Amino acid sequence: MIPRAVFAHYLVGLTFNQTTEQWTKDIAAAHAASIDGFALNIGASDHHTLEALQQAYKVAAKFDDFMLFISYDFAAPGDWTVDTIVNLTETFKDEPAQFKVNGKPLVSTFEGGEFVDGWKEVRKRVDGDIYFVPDWSGLGPQKIKEQAYDLIDGAFSFNAWPWAGSSKMTTWPDGEYTGMLSPSHKTYMMGVSPYFYTRIPELNKNWYMSSDSLWYDRWLHVLDIMPDMVQIVTWNDFGESHYIGDIVDSQVFPPSAEYVSDMSHKGFRAMLPYFIAAYKAGKKDIPLPAQLGDGAVSAWYRTTPANLTNCLDGATVWGQKGTLSATAGVKDVINIFAVSVRETTLTVTLGDAEKELKVEAGTPQFFQVPLRDLENETGNVTITMNGHTTEGPAITHDCPASGVINFNAVAIEIGIPKEEVPQGLPDGSGGGGKSSPGSSGGSSYKGKGKKRKNSVVSLEGGIPVAVAVVTVLFAGLLHV
Repeated sequence: MIPRAVFAHYLVGLTFNQTTEQWTKDIAAAHAASIDGFALNIGASDHHTLEALQQAYKVAAKFDDFMLFISYDFAAPGDWTVDTIVNLTETFKDEPAQFKVNGKPLVSTFEGGEFVDGWKEVRKRVDGDIYFVPDWSGLGPQKIKEQAYDLIDGAFSFNAWPWAGSSKMTTWPDGEYTGMLSPSHKTYMMGVSPYFYTRIPELNKNWYMSSDSLWYDRWLHVLDIMPDMVQIVTWNDFGESHYIGDIVDSQVFPPSAEYVSDMSHKGFRAMLPYFIAAYKAGKKDIPLPAQLGDGAVSAWYRTTPANLTNCLDGATVWGQKGTLSATAGVKDVINIFAVSVRETTLTVTLGDAEKELKVEAGTPQFFQVPLRDLENETGNVTITMNGHTTEGPAITHDCPASGVINFNAVAIEIGIPKEEVPQGLPDGSGGGGKSSPGSSGGSSYKGKGKKRKNSVVSLEGGIPVAVAVVTVLFAGLLHV
């Protein structure tokens, strides 16, 4: 049994002609970040779906306990039918990498609340039934309860960002779902996201949601609520800037390339091993996971300040359906998550200016360093802790070639290797040898398939906690 698993919901619609090698890279990167699988979001009109799913399941089976499940996207172009859903679910439900709950394949959706009667038929026709946890945010908790409560095994809330005009995400939407689901012990899948910015006028999408502290805040929400499952939104939705996977150029929708290119979000993954370990342990205070060695740093910031007078805001608004400029909803800061096994000093350098921050032993901490505290507010960004340094792209007052402020962020990281301590000495008292950096993770890729264990979660004796990372498909274009 694997209680408390972590899934990354992956945009399959963006994978046309994707190679097995790319699937391997993505799965290895997710596995190394303590993620246990992908939620494979598929659209009804994508002709490459079957081949992509076959590749994904085949590659995942070569990793130790990396699991998958299908999420049917009803917001994408095309129409799902009962026959198609049944056939796809039947095709993959018994694959070695399929995630199951009590022997039933987990199935999810992005929207589709209007298909309630269809799902009743799907549940009858899939041999052995399914474990059904849809995202029907369009209906909302009350209508789900009124229209489909007996149909579902749980519900996923895609609400993972602050409202328009709000700087902070709250747990109020989560409370609405838990209040609806918990009386019948149904599963709550909680949405967590690092960021949101999209500017694709062709799709009438042009807004930013406050994200400076969102990634850290939302994981604290997880540890407060301890939901049954978590979906991180997203792995590879580059057009909405909430990707935590490495940038894959072939998956980037061309209009979004101007704010995605060179804006790596890899650094967001550096803090996952700590928070996922704490979540699985069911408590906030835990020893530093071995995967992180002697510590880790995750830092994210925007390279173009919002107060530039020589740059337009691109008509980007603060929040979906917002009315204020996005410049009102961002902070010109460097956001930093840090954890270390021993008390230490973290140094932030911007150009020639430095700021030192105290990091206490064993306690995860979050800092925001305003650019105004770093003299000229521009220059290369360098972060150093315990003798290890990372450098990110420069913050500059030059306007991007697009002529508008880039509201996307870049995320960088440091992994602190664990010191090798001579036998007989307490940890940290000696030994200068270094092991592999903690940021490299513990991905255990198998060149050949092996018998897989623990791909089934039992709910007997209580609902275990599971974490999922989500990416939403919009027929390879992005969701609305």
